[in-house]
Amino acid sequence: METALCHILGIEKPIISAPMGGAAGPELVAAVSDAGGFGVIPLWGGPVEQVHSGIEQVCALTDRNFAVNLNLSFPYKDQLQACIEKKVAAVSLFWGMEPSAIETAKRGGLIVLASVGNSEEARIAADAGADVIVAQGWEAGGHVWGKVATMALVPAVVDAVDVPVVAAGGIADGRGMAAALMLGASGVWIGTRLLASKEATIHDLYRQRILDASEDQTEWYRELYDVDWPDAPHRALSNPTSEAWKDAGSPRPGQRPGENDVIGHRPSGDAIVRYQSHTPKPGTKGDVAAMSLWAGQGVSMAREIMPASAIVDEIYRDARRVMESGYSSLLGKQD
Repeated sequence: METALCHILGIEKPIISAPMGGAAGPELVAAVSDAGGFGVIPLWGGPVEQVHSGIEQVCALTDRNFAVNLNLSFPYKDQLQACIEKKVAAVSLFWGMEPSAIETAKRGGLIVLASVGNSEEARIAADAGADVIVAQGWEAGGHVWGKVATMALVPAVVDAVDVPVVAAGGIADGRGMAAALMLGASGVWIGTRLLASKEATIHDLYRQRILDASEDQTEWYRELYDVDWPDAPHRALSNPTSEAWKDAGSPRPGQRPGENDVIGHRPSGDAIVRYQSHTPKPGTKGDVAAMSLWAGQGVSMAREIMPASAIVDEIYRDARRVMESGYSSLLGKQD
């Protein structure tokens, strides 16, 4: 299963880890890259020094290539320049479509992965020089840019551009990967499944909620967890905060129950308020169950805590098996 994506990124397995803010630290990114996939570390929203430090931490753990994820709705130009200066292999750009950012990254010698929510955005990104298009379906966990389901989005984007397309959203096992490749994708973007990895830096209660959840226990919200990141639709597990909000008639911000309530504290001691866009990390104190527990619709396939490398290997192995066995395996028939 060596695809065009493998050639561009210099990897053996066309599997990319999603840049899950707060959950995808250097250890997870390095483990995915060492396993033959491609790790992506989110380093936006902070000073340039944080970008330098994050890159250095990953480089201390692996000599394999990886990408830095930048959010185009936050200040990013200095952070992008830091990636160029540090000579990282690639940059992942999301939450916006700015051809100038792609062009700057390309001039700086970076491979560019651009996340999109529809085929028109894919064409714009490809025309600007993006090397890889990440087609994020509505099933994805965390912040969701578009409104089209993965199965409909991927072939539309594949037909629209002449660069490799990566399928994101709802893919958590080898069957999902095989399906994405059959739709024309050149690789897959894995997030929620990796929340159940040993390297994911999330609170134990959050991880247990991932392990226990069924496929219908995530919900898409236009603006529920909007403190610190407004106007950014997202998908998360249903929890006491979302249930109380729905019981109150799903009111708009400013009228929601318990707004500004302090429901916990970060390991640093900083307060976490209800409706804050925040990933609970180890050491978080308070009502963790009421915080933003990001998860995609593939959550029901995360049933065991494993090393990230084992998750990458399992998804890749099972995808190969499904594709090699063909329809007989899918239909439960013998050849």
